[in-house]
Amino acid sequence: MASTSLILGVLVAGVVAGGFGGYLVSRSPIGLDEQRIEKLVSEALTKAAAASPDSVSKESVGPLAEEYLLANPRVLERVSTALNTEIEAERTATMKLAVEENRDLIYTAEGAVVVGNPNGDVTLVEMYDYNCGYCRSTMPDLVALVNEDPKLKLVLRQFPILSQGSVDAAKVGVLVAKAGVDYWAFHKAMFTSRGQIDGESALRQATTLGLDPESLRTKLADPEVGTALDNSYELAQKLQITGTPTFIIGDEVIPGAVGIEALRTKIANLRKCGSTRCPDS
Repeated sequence: MASTSLILGVLVAGVVAGGFGGYLVSRSPIGLDEQRIEKLVSEALTKAAAASPDSVSKESVGPLAEEYLLANPRVLERVSTALNTEIEAERTATMKLAVEENRDLIYTAEGAVVVGNPNGDVTLVEMYDYNCGYCRSTMPDLVALVNEDPKLKLVLRQFPILSQGSVDAAKVGVLVAKAGVDYWAFHKAMFTSRGQIDGESALRQATTLGLDPESLRTKLADPEVGTALDNSYELAQKLQITGTPTFIIGDEVIPGAVGIEALRTKIANLRKCGSTRCPDS
């Protein structure tokens, strides 16, 4: 009978050889990369073979791993958990670095609109599309957060990806933000209006704030309008953002309408420990 250390050494190889690689991939809560598993398999088998070359053969790996797994079925769960933890840590570190490297693009580049306290101690960024149903459902959460938290700085950044109408409305939005009127009022009105949003509906909302729609039309092709939207597309590419709404807070990028309680918790954690994930939360 091979030693326990040798069995553990070839276990990962046996997992894949016996078809358990697919099990790990399918059961993983964050999704394991099959190429990554294959790499780990190769490394494990090489080390095991070096440690005990006479006991390891291609033919013996599968049966050996199967025997061990039948006797120790919880091993698969531990392997999956360990791999998930490692991959999640790597993803978190990569995202933290990406956010740090793109701070100007996130917070201050053309197209960023500040709502709430401009000197707030916590900054929450939302990337949105005016035709996004999930963004619409999130709007009451943002209104509540701004109203209840005088120290919150909310940065709105348009990310029109759903239709040409979204792009046209976003261009009007850029001009409204630069006009010195209440963009927050415009923003809320856009998400509470009925029907599909396009350039014309955005111009109608701008009119309610006292802006001249014909004057806005003449400025839609201005370079600064294109730059504002290009900045959002560039940011999305660098942070691998593919949908709306997406939130950025601290060093974390949060996809989807996660709900007000999740956002409250992350805001509170930033104040408590400087991170959206405190050790005791």
